[in-house]
Amino acid sequence: MMESKQYDLKDILTKFNIDTKIELYGNGHINDTYLCETSPRFILQKINTNVFKDPAAVMENIYNVTCHVREKIKEAGGEPDRETLNVIPTKTGEIYYTHPDGAAFRMYKFVERSVSYDVAERPEILTYAGEAFGKFQRMLSDFPAEKLHETIVDFHNTPMRVKQLQEAIKGNLSGRLDSVKDEVKFALDYSKYSSEITDAMEMGDVPLRVTHNDTKLNNVLFDDKTDKGVCVIDLDTVMPGSLLYDFGDALRFGASSCAEDETDLEKVYFDLDKYEAFAKGFLCEVGANLTKKEAELLPLSALLMTYECGIRFLADYINGDTYFKIHREHHNLDRARNQFALVEDIEKKLPEMARIVQKYM
Repeated sequence: MMESKQYDLKDILTKFNIDTKIELYGNGHINDTYLCETSPRFILQKINTNVFKDPAAVMENIYNVTCHVREKIKEAGGEPDRETLNVIPTKTGEIYYTHPDGAAFRMYKFVERSVSYDVAERPEILTYAGEAFGKFQRMLSDFPAEKLHETIVDFHNTPMRVKQLQEAIKGNLSGRLDSVKDEVKFALDYSKYSSEITDAMEMGDVPLRVTHNDTKLNNVLFDDKTDKGVCVIDLDTVMPGSLLYDFGDALRFGASSCAEDETDLEKVYFDLDKYEAFAKGFLCEVGANLTKKEAELLPLSALLMTYECGIRFLADYINGDTYFKIHREHHNLDRARNQFALVEDIEKKLPEMARIVQKYM
């Protein structure tokens, strides 16, 4: 989502002591991203403060996490300039630049010799993505998660999302409630699973960890020659949470047979081969660090993150499509039905998913 106000980017670059050609880069929907044609190259981003209302907290999280990861990469003899994002300070030593009107700009080193994928055409891409997110978790396993800011409160608090759905049902702001009775019944019936992770965290069986919270495939950069995962990017939503959120959300997207707004529900299913490919890579890196309860809940996390997304789409539809951007009439309802079909299929496959986890533990 590009914001309308134009900025003198050449002037912004001087705040980072850089003078070079700059051009729009990538296809991100949240922040405005530009490539600086220096040697080495840099990425300049304007942080979307409509979404991330406290850029200072976001950048403190990113800086502290990437510094920690950088040291781990050095200890392992890796390439810290490629294997983690590197925040470039302003010429006055700040980790981002604040424009007089409040706009926030940050700069990273460009990760050279890398590519990204929106869809995994081959199963090994999912394995490499699993390795990248698992390695990210492993390197941060000794980072004190409680020191991070919770930049989006209750982001993956599924019981809270159920309450928000119940409020939407009660308010019926769009007048659509009568047309979605089946979907509402499904959502409320499946709320029986909603507190599995949060209850386990309260009991101490699932530890508080650093979580990425947006583990889509295109948030991994892959080596342009070997396709091995190089660097986990898009760290705006790094917060305290459960590793299960990251695992489950990666598979909600990565192991689905279809896009999340496919309307032919006969085509929607949970692909166990894709699940296994990702789980193999993820557990190879972080399996030894998991608690018994975390390992037990890994399969259910895919169901929970899919369910959570589905009820958010449904609540937004009932509220009149006020949160998610839609591209057609009933788009959010289509999304909700799609995610619920996936939930049903995941539920049937939970025993096999558990066997796959044990195979790689």
